[in-house]
Amino acid sequence: MPVSKRPYLPQQVLLAEVDARFNGTIHQPLIGFGERLAMFWANHFAVATGKGGDVHILSGAFEREAIRPHVFGRFEDMLLAVETHPAMLYFLDNQQSIGPTSPANRNKHRGLNENLAREIMELHTLGVGSGYTQADVTSLARIITGWTVYRDEKHPGPIGSFVFNAGAHEPGDQTVMGITYADDGVEQGKTALRDLARHPATARHLAAKLLRHFVADQPPPPLIEKLAAAYTRSHGDLSAVYTALIDADEAWSPNLTKLRSPLDYVVAILRATGLKPKPEQIVSVLNALGQPMWNPSGPNGFSDVSDGWASSEGLATRIDAANLFAHQAPADIDPRLLVSDRLGPLASAQTIQAVSRAETKPQGLSIAFLSPEFQRL
Repeated sequence: MPVSKRPYLPQQVLLAEVDARFNGTIHQPLIGFGERLAMFWANHFAVATGKGGDVHILSGAFEREAIRPHVFGRFEDMLLAVETHPAMLYFLDNQQSIGPTSPANRNKHRGLNENLAREIMELHTLGVGSGYTQADVTSLARIITGWTVYRDEKHPGPIGSFVFNAGAHEPGDQTVMGITYADDGVEQGKTALRDLARHPATARHLAAKLLRHFVADQPPPPLIEKLAAAYTRSHGDLSAVYTALIDADEAWSPNLTKLRSPLDYVVAILRATGLKPKPEQIVSVLNALGQPMWNPSGPNGFSDVSDGWASSEGLATRIDAANLFAHQAPADIDPRLLVSDRLGPLASAQTIQAVSRAETKPQGLSIAFLSPEFQRL
């Protein structure tokens, strides 16, 4: 086969991962809370396929291997799995980071890369305005030098897996956020990550993000403190934080204020109808809606507030998506029953009337998918 005709392998892998997620995982649980959480954390620890072939081929594996096993566990375990996963190391260039005085840098041709260290502190743990300095970022970057991916095909080893390269590690003790970490190889970084995970600023940062995703674009400060306290008391047990979230009255408000993101919107349609489209179609629809799969424009992931998705162009594209899926839905789906079953008491009299007056089933489903109650959370 001519080289130009061969399928792009990373894209073939990505499509297989999309197929497994959208035509398998999301349909399994009756209650989709766990899937929502997996989507939330994959966006919190965002990687982007646009970085290139390595991240493109690993993005689905990253979610499966680093995120999903820890969704109901301890945050520090997820954090370590994320920061040592090849997808994250490639995305934020840590495999290029060499200790300035390490044995691997005797010729001084390579240097420190602070990308991963900065995003660990700014996005993944403490958050902006939490008191860390540029010196802290630099120290953390030195601590995680040598955190790389095994690529030596000439010697036996775990090709494509995380490995600690002691020769590239910056020697010496390092101080981050007032704590000095002794140089004990890879454990120096693991200890620093554990302390960052347990920091009060991390508790507040994660609490605010969870509430922004599930409750309101501007979450009430007392509720942030409630979730942060649950995080701190449980030493970062995420299940305890989710319990505090579920127990909050604000999480059950009948006032649907948040607009679904394109990803959540597509998932809601597929779960409501049982549809299992080809992965190419799912990727195409998400691209059109402005939330390409595993490909945000930066390490801060996709927007979690309504204004990020409420443009006239974005809403117009949802009409096309709704019509597309409505015409593919199983013939035995009654739009009126779908509204009754899926929206229940949230369905307004106007929506019920509009769906019941539809001339065809696809038209009725399109109206249901485009109703305010279906579009919002």
